[in-house]
Amino acid sequence: MKILSGMSLKEIEELVLSLNASKFRAKQIHNWIYLKSVSNIDEMTDLSKQFREDFKQVAQVTDTKIKVKQVSSDGTIKYLIEYPDGECVETVLMRFDNRANLTACVSSQIGCAVNCSFCATGKRGFIRNLSYKEIIEQVLTIQRDTGLKITNVVFMGQGEPLLNLDNVLKALDIFNNDFQIGARRITISTSGIIPQIKKLAEQELQSTLAISLHASNHAVRKEIMPIENKYPINDLINALKYYVEKTGRRITVEYILIKGLNCTLESAKELAHLLQGLKCNINLIPYNPVVKTGYQKPSNNEIMKFKYLLEHSGKKVTVRLERGSDIDAACGQLSGKAGGKANE
Repeated sequence: MKILSGMSLKEIEELVLSLNASKFRAKQIHNWIYLKSVSNIDEMTDLSKQFREDFKQVAQVTDTKIKVKQVSSDGTIKYLIEYPDGECVETVLMRFDNRANLTACVSSQIGCAVNCSFCATGKRGFIRNLSYKEIIEQVLTIQRDTGLKITNVVFMGQGEPLLNLDNVLKALDIFNNDFQIGARRITISTSGIIPQIKKLAEQELQSTLAISLHASNHAVRKEIMPIENKYPINDLINALKYYVEKTGRRITVEYILIKGLNCTLESAKELAHLLQGLKCNINLIPYNPVVKTGYQKPSNNEIMKFKYLLEHSGKKVTVRLERGSDIDAACGQLSGKAGGKANE
């Protein structure tokens, strides 16, 4: 049985021709999958009933299912999606009252090998990569369930996208061409895999690269992000400068603020100096409760002082709005397990 989700127009054409039907049918089916997000072939109402019956003998729209769905008080929706092998990942739909954007936060791996101390995903360890079809199924699942059209995609869910780069790039291409989501509305986040950042730079994509930096020096980053042992912060900054030079695109620097650890005024000054020559925006993320780390969120006053000092360096600085923390859907809280809670 062929799974239609993830198929290109050419692949659908080959399937349709094998049934001795017109190639035009493939375009109709393609639109039903990616633009209208149907759940089954019977919903493809501009196909004849006989063709639909024949088509159902060889194909189905999807083989994934929603295992758990949680809705936050702020409108954020988190899905635990189950694949045919029984493995699950979480994906999140984020909505903002004053914006038309509908953002899907997608996962690229089941589990994660990077094991940042503030992130729930890393506690599971690495299980496997997701295929490009499994990645796009996350967005299709959201669209099928809500009837809404996703406008933005961020690779900020479970896993390290650059350790599954081939599948991420294939998914990005499908989001861009089949879903008709503009490349500049797609963000790929990484903890700093330097060889893959350079490889990504060679693609010269128009999508945004976000770097999970979270510290202003080697010692603090090493404490919270083991990846620092392999790819030190100064080498990482040089790789990011190379990326900007190759693509012309501005980097987004993500920085989780953890009370008493990386959000002192000295940290802000050090960070401003570190990023001085890098074309970037800075996105500050107040820490969200995750497992028993002992970490705490800084006060609003501490956050605003940190932001002010960075802005003084000439950078554009934003504080990320907290979305879905009451359902463990906020940054760093995705565990990918049914019933998994951030504070367990």
